[in-house]
Amino acid sequence: MIINGTTLIKAKPINPMAADKRKKHGVSYGLSEAGYDIRINQTITLHPFRKFALASTYEDFTMPNHLVGIVHDKSTWARRGLSVFNTVIEPGWYGYLTLELVYHGWRPLRIKAGSGIAQIIFHQTQNPAEYSGKYQNQPNKPVAARDSRIDGFVSQFDQGVSA
Repeated sequence: MIINGTTLIKAKPINPMAADKRKKHGVSYGLSEAGYDIRINQTITLHPFRKFALASTYEDFTMPNHLVGIVHDKSTWARRGLSVFNTVIEPGWYGYLTLELVYHGWRPLRIKAGSGIAQIIFHQTQNPAEYSGKYQNQPNKPVAARDSRIDGFVSQFDQGVSA
């Protein structure tokens, strides 16, 4: 079941949480019809030659043990060639969400801090759960992959975040 409206506001998975739809830099954020539109915390400029960036959310999350959140693209950005990876926000997870952004366009794209960047759809779980993984309590900045050595390979993004 999708959790939205006043039920989502009462669950308080996000702080601060706007109880209505608002706009900043021409892109909406806040409570939407089916979920919540989150904001980006940093100004990001993407180019055809720099197609990947990490960014964090303006909002701080404290996920109740009965909710899971799924991150989806906002159509405003998708129509400009930006994809936001569809991250799962586990029940019991807390911290600032790190977003993985990929740009598919052919000219520079600037995303201003405070702009709506993605939509979270919240689902109720059948049974309460508690996340206890390596990304718990992320700070208010982009967090690079942790323990990402896969078969001896370390990606270029593991050396630091330059968003």
